[in-house]
Amino acid sequence: MFAVTSPGFVLFAAVLAGLWYSCAPPRRWQLMLGASVLFYLSLDWRGFVVLALCAVLVWQCALQCRSRTGWFAAGLAAALAPLLLLKYYVAAAGGLQTFTGLRLWQPQWLQPLGLGYFTLQLVSYLVDVRRGVIPAERNYARVLCYAAFFLSITQGPFNRYVELMPQFDTPNRWNADRARRGALRCFWGYFKKIAIADRASVVVSTVFASPAAFDRSQLILATVLYSFQLYADFSGYTDIVLGVGEILGLTLPENFRRPFLAATVKELWSRWHISLSRWLRDYVYFPLGGSRCAPARRDANLVLTFLVSGLWHGAGLTYLLWGFLHGAIQALENHLPWRRAITKGGKRLVGIAGTFSIFVITFTIFRASSLANAAAYFGGILHNSGHRVLSNYWELGLTTRQEQVFLFLGVAVLIAVDLIQERGVSLRDKLAAAPRPLRWLFYEAALFAFLLMGYFLGGGGFLYAHY
Repeated sequence: MFAVTSPGFVLFAAVLAGLWYSCAPPRRWQLMLGASVLFYLSLDWRGFVVLALCAVLVWQCALQCRSRTGWFAAGLAAALAPLLLLKYYVAAAGGLQTFTGLRLWQPQWLQPLGLGYFTLQLVSYLVDVRRGVIPAERNYARVLCYAAFFLSITQGPFNRYVELMPQFDTPNRWNADRARRGALRCFWGYFKKIAIADRASVVVSTVFASPAAFDRSQLILATVLYSFQLYADFSGYTDIVLGVGEILGLTLPENFRRPFLAATVKELWSRWHISLSRWLRDYVYFPLGGSRCAPARRDANLVLTFLVSGLWHGAGLTYLLWGFLHGAIQALENHLPWRRAITKGGKRLVGIAGTFSIFVITFTIFRASSLANAAAYFGGILHNSGHRVLSNYWELGLTTRQEQVFLFLGVAVLIAVDLIQERGVSLRDKLAAAPRPLRWLFYEAALFAFLLMGYFLGGGGFLYAHY
């Protein structure tokens, strides 16, 4: 009912904003808790039971974990149990059942919404309490509010308790300029999702389903489009929720910073899914020893950290291989003598091209249904002759030439905006400084382009809602 892609979400966010500024600041966290519970229940009431139970166990363990190690271990187990049982056990049990013929319990009907997000956020809360970064919260409802926060529960960004919860208690008043900026960001997010990601998904799904049926040029286009689909889909969601947060006066973590302009894989992960990279750094990489150790140990820490990232994304071998490759490439980069030179001057263009190529190749494995499917895809790129990519658009699942043109135009707009922002130009600031007639002309043109280019027949949920 309140899925972010639905009109109901827009109404939900508008009503919440009205109530937010009518509510006394000391009560706003309770309003946010109610909104988050309503949002989650509308999408997955069974999952909410899991979330609430997980949160109450972690809350109780956090009250004791500073003085008792056993309570800390129990809290970690409580936080991670849903992830291990409902995500990884199901995958393992399915494989064992196929291999052995035994009938094993597989709770496939229970896959809580945002499972990977609320479990890791509860881990960060527990660890921060254990480290003394924050005191243990005495009120369970506030821990539940943090874990179920509706703007992050589906696809992030990951929040820290110490950064998010105090904002619910901070007095702030309605600001029309801030609301306008937030609404513009939401609009840009919806444009990315509906005009780019959803249309690209048609081509990507068609080609990845049967790579042997397409020529080399079509396979290359589809895998490049998948990179843009994933970026537009994931960053589009982030723009929507950060825009809503801006309207409410909340500052949420940025999750993307023009990742396809990164010149190294290390830089890529400082620009892509930034809040997850930060979580992995603070709660996996640093505890393993980080970079303050021998080079071999540092490399191993990187690989292990990205193996954890791969496991978080899914239990399949494709995710593990994807994580291993990103960790291993970063470890290799640390030993290259030209690793800094490639990020400067004209050489940076070479670095950007190389990093984007690595992204496309590794995320082809990530997207593939199995290692065999990935091998078939790469085999097709090497051996399938032909160049029908621009002529036979119907083979890619597109219905008209116009659809193909709009798809390429949407990707071009995305690239152009990123290039402009990379130069330090804030388009929202420029628009705010423009004369009112020019602003309204832009709004009308943008709305017309959205309605013309939007793919309103397909799409659906966001990709990372499954992780």
